[in-house]
Amino acid sequence: MSTEIKVGPPVITISQGRTFIVTTTAGDIRANTDEGVYALDTRFISFYRLFINRVPLKVINSSQLTFYAARHYLTNPRINSQDGLIKENTLNITIDRIVTDGVHEELEVTNYNGRKGTFLLELCIRSDFADIFEVKAQKIVQRGQTETVWDKNRRQLRTSYDNEDFHRAAIYHVTNVSDQTPVGYANGRICFQINLEHGQCWHMCGDLLLEHGQETKKPQPGSCSYQQSSRSGKAGELSGKRQPSSDFGVRQSHWLDRCTRVATSNNDLLRMYDQALLDMGALRIYDMDVSDEAWVPAAGVPWFVALFGRDSLIVSYQNMTVSPGFARGALKRLAEYQAKERDDWLDAQPGKILHEMRFGELAEFHKIPFYPYYGTADATILYLIVLSETYRWTGDRALLKEYQQVAEHCLKWIDEYGDLDGDGFQEYKTFSSLGYENVGWKDAGNAVVYADGSQVQQPKGLCTLQSYVYNAKIRMAEAFRVLGDETRAKALDAQAKKLREQFNNAFWMEKEGCYAFGLDPGKKQITSVTSNAGQVLWSGIADQDKAERTATRLLQPDMWSGWGIRTLSSNNPAYNPLDYQTGAVWPQDNGIIAAGFKHYGLTKKSNQVIRAIFDAIERFDAYRPPEVFAGLQRRGEIDFPVLYPGGANIPQAWATGSIFHMIRTILGLRADASNKRLYVNPTLPDWLPDIELQHLRVGRCAVTIRFWREGTRSCWDLREVNRDDGTNQNDQIEVMDDPDVVPS
Repeated sequence: MSTEIKVGPPVITISQGRTFIVTTTAGDIRANTDEGVYALDTRFISFYRLFINRVPLKVINSSQLTFYAARHYLTNPRINSQDGLIKENTLNITIDRIVTDGVHEELEVTNYNGRKGTFLLELCIRSDFADIFEVKAQKIVQRGQTETVWDKNRRQLRTSYDNEDFHRAAIYHVTNVSDQTPVGYANGRICFQINLEHGQCWHMCGDLLLEHGQETKKPQPGSCSYQQSSRSGKAGELSGKRQPSSDFGVRQSHWLDRCTRVATSNNDLLRMYDQALLDMGALRIYDMDVSDEAWVPAAGVPWFVALFGRDSLIVSYQNMTVSPGFARGALKRLAEYQAKERDDWLDAQPGKILHEMRFGELAEFHKIPFYPYYGTADATILYLIVLSETYRWTGDRALLKEYQQVAEHCLKWIDEYGDLDGDGFQEYKTFSSLGYENVGWKDAGNAVVYADGSQVQQPKGLCTLQSYVYNAKIRMAEAFRVLGDETRAKALDAQAKKLREQFNNAFWMEKEGCYAFGLDPGKKQITSVTSNAGQVLWSGIADQDKAERTATRLLQPDMWSGWGIRTLSSNNPAYNPLDYQTGAVWPQDNGIIAAGFKHYGLTKKSNQVIRAIFDAIERFDAYRPPEVFAGLQRRGEIDFPVLYPGGANIPQAWATGSIFHMIRTILGLRADASNKRLYVNPTLPDWLPDIELQHLRVGRCAVTIRFWREGTRSCWDLREVNRDDGTNQNDQIEVMDDPDVVPS
């Protein structure tokens, strides 16, 4: 039996769109932590705690009910009251919370003390309106004016913050309370004078409204589980209680209905997949939706609930076999912010795709360059890859036409700004005074090191950037052929061919038997052994013999942790298995590497990587992978992976999406929707004897395919094909073995 561990510190996070709450298991928000209620990159509530007669409560247990709801069970220590002693553990207090646009919460107190009790329930709530960047950096600066006003008649506490034209306000409104309980405000606390007989239950409903500018985020109708009708007043006999409803629940249901589902005898994989579907739905930024079928994913909860370039595109690629909706949304929103001119403060150049967009106070006043920030060397390239992949799975020629000019601008940026010195390779250099030192996917400031552990200076030409460009130009050649521009297609093919030759000469390390991390400012190899070399294989730029040797090198003990491939070799002096990108293991990174191994026919090695990552995920709480975990060596089958101590986002979009990507790799799925074909190359390992994909969308059809093992051979059978109109048309798409498979 695998060992299940808890991911992250003892907090509970619930979210919906761009609003999220981080609390303790008791439902508290502690001062001087990063807990709070956040929306649009501002912390609206920075402290929250319940007291009875000035005595804090204690937690019994709690849980996230769904991604947008949580429940906390509390009780009391010994409390002295005017009616005598309230014995320990004789009051049951329940907090129910649901996040929609605002927050709705419900408090219940039940008296089991054996006699009548009179006491004061106090809710202490404060706001600091800190920018999310300052919260994470623990450097909060007070700038504007804050004012708190209690409206006795409306039973409403309003705290506002104004700094010039930047406005935020948090409004806590007591909307419903038992038996006309007196409600007051004193000493910074909302107070409820409660009188309860033994066995009697008291309840209160509160709405948290979040003002930003001229708009207000309110809890949606249907969030409250209480009706205003009378109730018996006895515990367990709440006549009006019902389950809260929300159109977010409807959206989640619609998402699940449209997704590819799986059936398999591997129960761990089934639970992992189903949890990933729920989490991907939870990561949708609803107010950025393009349509009911085109969505934008957040990068991760809680700290990356924003539009990201690289993350949104990788997630879109990973989700292609689940639903193309994320790709359609990401392509649209990122195109809207494609840079039109050079702005060094924002690290922007014409044609570049953004890295990150924020809406907090620091971004509003341009104190940080995130409105948006373009400090990414790979998002512009990945945009082309995802555009192509979306076309391959949808067959939508209009999509290529719609984004043709965006693609042209991306290609021009790659050749003019991505290649700083005109040598045919991509290099990056940061121009913003507050920009990132590293702008590849390994964007930690210390991530790019020489073999001696010292830091590489800018400009840096990472191997992954070259491989992405190769793949993007091959794909764009195909796209321009579809659009009828053969001349442009031939030019792109020629550029890709030339880049491949140059790359395999300049980046190959014969001594190490793998590709170099990159080229330094003097065009010398950065000879560190890193996971980036494995991502090179995903693009197809590697020569076959070099790909095979690279795969072998990455599975040597210094790179192989037993839970996956490390970001950096343990032989490097800079190696730290507990650090973000100098030795830790990333599921998304390993998913891309495994796909690269499979691309070159290295199926056993590919399955080895996937098995290790799935082993780790099975041991995490609720089968939810963190974005990163420690690269410490695995010690046998009963061991468990160690958490990254810096705190990882849960759920995190591309860690979650890696599950879909790795299943796709095992099954060898490749779509050609425009020609009504789906190619398969299943290589099922012994731990996955069977799996069925249900309603996998290719073009206008949904197919159901069963895969299974017979001895060491993987087999498949097409079960069903349905069109969008619901009719059964088995001749609408052809499923066949992939003719482009490289022998293993």
